[in-house]
Amino acid sequence: MEIERNNNKELVPLEHYLEQYAKADPSEIASRTAMPYDADRGCFRVRFFGRDYEVSYPDFGVSCLDTAYGFDALAGMNAAKILVVRFLLESAATVGTGKFLTYREVPWGEVYYRQFNGRCMQRLAYGFGNRLDAFRKAMESIGGQSVKAADAAYQVEVFPNYYVQFLLWEGDEEFAPSSQILFSDNFPAGFHAEDLVVVCDVLISILKQQLNHA
Repeated sequence: MEIERNNNKELVPLEHYLEQYAKADPSEIASRTAMPYDADRGCFRVRFFGRDYEVSYPDFGVSCLDTAYGFDALAGMNAAKILVVRFLLESAATVGTGKFLTYREVPWGEVYYRQFNGRCMQRLAYGFGNRLDAFRKAMESIGGQSVKAADAAYQVEVFPNYYVQFLLWEGDEEFAPSSQILFSDNFPAGFHAEDLVVVCDVLISILKQQLNHA
């Protein structure tokens, strides 16, 4: 597997999780996450941000099965690799009730809110709050579904049945742009509050890179 070596902050935990992955039971992973495992070929079928991948076991080699949009986060971002390997190791297949939570409503969200606000909500607001057309274009290019909220809002599936919503209010001469980010209410069953920062960080990076590939 190709690992991005220029980010030591992410490289050390990624290598730690890859060691755990290599020792894990693939049949248990498949049963818990509902990610199909082909024992003959030694690979999982994983859906991540609207793209289908084959992820080999035990070496975590990643092969994208479609080219639905330009930027492939799982090929280019260690943070995305960490999300996927941690999902396989620690999370489970769940379905939400249809309700959505703010970050503060997620367990421990209040503790990490300052980090989340800076890395995610402010980055989203100031990256796209005065470029709503670009935001819509990027979201629709990755299969985001429009939501009737704010000035522009979209829902994206991170893993099967785990959804995140990005809401944007446009800035003007009087008010700065603002944002809200919501999570389907099954997220706490499969992710820690710190993970949700990474989920949104990766999605914002996908949106920005997607515009560059347009």
